[in-house]
Amino acid sequence: MANRNVLRVIKIGGNIIDHPDKTAFFLEQFAAIPGAKILVHGGGVLATQLAEQLNIPQTLIDGRRITDAETLRIAVMVYAGWVNKSMVAQLYALDCPAIGLCGADGDAIRAEKRPVRDIDYGLVGDVKKINVELFDAWLAKGLAPVVAPITHDGNGQLLNTNADTIAQEIAKSLSKAFKVELIFGFDKAGVLMQEDGVEKVIPQLNKKQFLALKAENVIHGGMIPKLENAFSALESGVNKIIIGNAVSINEMIRGEAGTSIEW
Repeated sequence: MANRNVLRVIKIGGNIIDHPDKTAFFLEQFAAIPGAKILVHGGGVLATQLAEQLNIPQTLIDGRRITDAETLRIAVMVYAGWVNKSMVAQLYALDCPAIGLCGADGDAIRAEKRPVRDIDYGLVGDVKKINVELFDAWLAKGLAPVVAPITHDGNGQLLNTNADTIAQEIAKSLSKAFKVELIFGFDKAGVLMQEDGVEKVIPQLNKKQFLALKAENVIHGGMIPKLENAFSALESGVNKIIIGNAVSINEMIRGEAGTSIEW
């Protein structure tokens, strides 16, 4: 196993993947990051566009996609196929050795189908186990794993899985071997608050501050579960979490952009 060197686990979503120019710029920044690193990506709109072209209806409930068998086939083709391999190829063009995978490859990420409660999300997986030895071996060889948001259950079933969750579970699982920095790159500059009518980034945020700002409704909506998950990851051994705009990845690492989530 590795010996507590810094590992950066970086997650990006559709705000990067949906725009080839932003993808190219981000990958240039990612390739320049020194040391051990893992990239976890979402899928973007390409899967939805392909489903429309194939006349496969898509169902969303509260913004979450229901994954039936046909939708899963499209997700695997797009996420673990075109999107994943295109980024790996671009990284090699930038002299950044990488390996593209989904959770089924090398038994990298085991999951189980999400239990049906109020809503049946279909073939959606909840992560159960990260293959730490496999990721550690790739990192030891100087490879940057590029992870698509598809997992498997060990019984032959692929599962569509939330990329934020995959990034968090990888970060938590590898925190015994590395000092892990988990970086969520999305379309905002960080965790925001209004000050004198101007929206500003909160540069550092600890749990006490978060609870106070949540009580004051300064932090609200979808940012609350994102931050609650962040503090849960810190409790599980992740060293630092940074949230900010994915195109500012190196500035985020240097502490010049985004919001740093710490105890």
